[in-house]
Order: sequence, then C-alpha cells, then structure tokens
Amino acid sequence: MKFIGAIFLTLISLSAFADNAPAPLPGPRVSLFSTTVDWAAVTGLPLRQYSGKIIGTNKSLVRDGVVLYYLDSFPCYGEADSVRVWLSPNGKMSGHLRIVCVAAPKTISFAWRNATEDATQARSTGILTCPTDEKRDFTIDISKCEIGPNWTEYR
Repeated sequence: MKFIGAIFLTLISLSAFADNAPAPLPGPRVSLFSTTVDWAAVTGLPLRQYSGKIIGTNKSLVRDGVVLYYLDSFPCYGEADSVRVWLSPNGKMSGHLRIVCVAAPKTISFAWRNATEDATQARSTGILTCPTDEKRDFTIDISKCEIGPNWTEYR
C-alpha cells in the first residue's frame, strides 16, 4: 500500500511541473551564452553601470501599458534583475533599467508587448529601438522610439 501511495504522490508532484506552453519547434534546443563578460578585457575599456529612465507618451504603442524587456547588444548588457520595465499610458515607469556598458549607448533595443503592470511574462510582440541621451543616467523619450518588425516577420 505504501508503494502505491508513493507512486501516487510522485505523479501528483510531477504534474505540478507541467505547463501549457506550446511544443518547441523540431530541431536542437539552442542555449545562449553571453559573450559580454570579457568586454572590458577585449576592448580595454572599463565597464560602468548606467541607469535608464523612460519618459514621454506614445498612445499608439503604449495603449493600456507596455512591458519592455531590454535586449543585450554591444556595448552593453543588462543586469539580470533590471531589464524589465513597464510604462503606463500616462508615462509612469515601473521597474528599473540598469545596464553595464563599455561606453554610453546611443540606442537601446527592447522586446515589447502591450500588457498591464502586473501581467505575467509572455511572448512579446516585436522589437522597439530607442535613442538615448548618451548620459550615465540616461533618458529615453518613448515618443522617439521606432517600432521595428514583429517577431513573425523575422522568419
């Protein structure tokens, strides 16, 4: 009887790990490994922390709110706990944008999607590219960002 109980508990425990995510595409699974950890050594430039603030409004982009996920690109990479921000329709930013760079970024790219502030992480819509004011504590005016292609257009 204990054996059957143990099997039953194991099956219940395993079901907790199941998800409703779509099946992965056929082919090998890809693992991404950041090459950014040696940028200071490769470039000879010191790494510095930069903080970003998003201001302004863009009613056609933001609608009921927009979640932005920072996309790493030279000369910067995002700090793990500070790459997701939410912007409200009235321009209120929630979250932190902190990145580490060898030079101040001129532009920053985000994966974006419309969502409420407390929404769970889900598939984003596409890419958003924004100019910065190139300062240590930089500002991004959301009205000057360019909406790039949706992810489905990359196929």
